[in-house]
Amino acid sequence: MIPITRTFLPSLEDYQARLQQIWKNGWLTNSGQLEGELAINLAQYLGISHIELVANGTLALQLAIRALDLKGEIITTPFSYIATSNAIAWEGCTPVFVDIDEKTFCINPDQIEAALTEKTSAILATHVYGVPCEVDRIAEIARKYNLKVIYDAAHCFGVKLHGQSLLVHGDISTLSFHATKLFHTAEGGAVVSRDESISKRVHFLKKFGHLGEDNYLEIGINAKMSELHAAMGLCVLPSVEQIIDRRRQIVKFYDEMLEGKLQRPVLPPDVDYNYSYYPVLFSSHDEMMRARKDLIDVDIIPRRYFYPSLNTLPFLQQAGYKVCPVSENAALRVLCLPLYNELENEEIIKISKIVLGNI
Repeated sequence: MIPITRTFLPSLEDYQARLQQIWKNGWLTNSGQLEGELAINLAQYLGISHIELVANGTLALQLAIRALDLKGEIITTPFSYIATSNAIAWEGCTPVFVDIDEKTFCINPDQIEAALTEKTSAILATHVYGVPCEVDRIAEIARKYNLKVIYDAAHCFGVKLHGQSLLVHGDISTLSFHATKLFHTAEGGAVVSRDESISKRVHFLKKFGHLGEDNYLEIGINAKMSELHAAMGLCVLPSVEQIIDRRRQIVKFYDEMLEGKLQRPVLPPDVDYNYSYYPVLFSSHDEMMRARKDLIDVDIIPRRYFYPSLNTLPFLQQAGYKVCPVSENAALRVLCLPLYNELENEEIIKISKIVLGNI
């Protein structure tokens, strides 16, 4: 079988060495030595000032919303994983969907202002497939209307824009370190902010909302990263450049095999990309479904990522159904093809032939 992805696993010996550290320390969670070491190493690698490690990427989004004290409506994208909108609703806010750009698949800034109301408190946008949103345009809108900006950067590990980490944009960026990501801690995530006070508030909220042993100040949750997960991250991080380079080679070979016959997301200028996914957009839903069936029939497992367009889900239509034709159309036609380090050229040729045979 050729799956959509395979988790990168470091050497078992390296992980066991980290486990021995944990056993020696006798400390499994709650701001342990390895979590601290991983936070320092990640901040250095990513070129950021403040990072708080958490148990998963969904909690990172929830903490971001809570740390910024957001209320009311949050402008967001319908073309993302459901965690993005679920986090908004879970925190008692209302997701308000605006459509996406047809080239990048990221939120379309031209449509944001028309969706604003007196209840709008923030914009939560996703850098889809690691492709940067129009961060300058979004920042301009946020300044004009005094809005907070959160970026779901789950796909963006290591991505740079104009030579600078993409994570420096907005008030907060959130990361996912799920096992399917190119950098992972098996389960995990992070909250990134340039503002030290915001980062300190996230740290406070992720530890039940109390300081010291008995000083309980407000409602918090348990979102801490364990030492076992930090150990995995410390073992994976040294291989990240190798992982990205291999994915770059695979994407280049896919591009050569598919000969530009399918639409792909367009990167803006001056981006150092991480090659996190390989989405293709077919000319129709039927064409995509035929290709998907033919791939699955020979044990090749692509993914409809993202489907459905989130604005079509009844339980997320709290502010009424908003038509997002570009997102709805893309969701019907998009398919992510397998992409992981061990994928061989022969397998890419096989996948590509099946895809080309259906267009």
